[in-house]
Amino acid sequence: MKHISKLFFGLLVLATLSSCGKKLTPYTQRLQNDFEFSTDDLQQIQFYLSSDIVLQRNLGLEETRITEGKIELIDGREVEQIIFKKGTPGVLLFSPKEDRLAVSFEEGGDDKYLMFGPNKQAGGRFVLLAKEWRNKLGKVSYNGKMYTTTNRSAYSALLVDLDKYRDVDYASERVKGRKVGS
Repeated sequence: MKHISKLFFGLLVLATLSSCGKKLTPYTQRLQNDFEFSTDDLQQIQFYLSSDIVLQRNLGLEETRITEGKIELIDGREVEQIIFKKGTPGVLLFSPKEDRLAVSFEEGGDDKYLMFGPNKQAGGRFVLLAKEWRNKLGKVSYNGKMYTTTNRSAYSALLVDLDKYRDVDYASERVKGRKVGS
């Protein structure tokens, strides 16, 4: 019986601790419309990635010295890869259109961002945008260079911690009405 109560207590502690963590929610067009976030508001929000994004590009002979990312040999070619892991935090740099967000996940320059926008097929979630998608490959601009990504990255969405934004104080007043002649 002691063993069962220790197990129950351990599960209770684990459940309590896990409930204290961040509750991340996909950032959607509906969420944007409901909260009416301005660009300044969005720049105060911490975004996170819902899944991994992998960018890669083939390197020419003159580009073999890479200072960021990593170089791999794939089918005899040198390829630079930049990997953004699930849960990576990011911040909004700018919003070129009402439904586009340029989010940066690393320090070191204003060209280090990925573009996200709402996708109806993904329930209005703000997902990774590419300049074009062809044969399950997308072309993405990052740090002034063109990279390719697979369709696995296509549905990587922005997440936010909504608990911080639901704590809104409402001041309310009940109107009593107005009668004729008063």
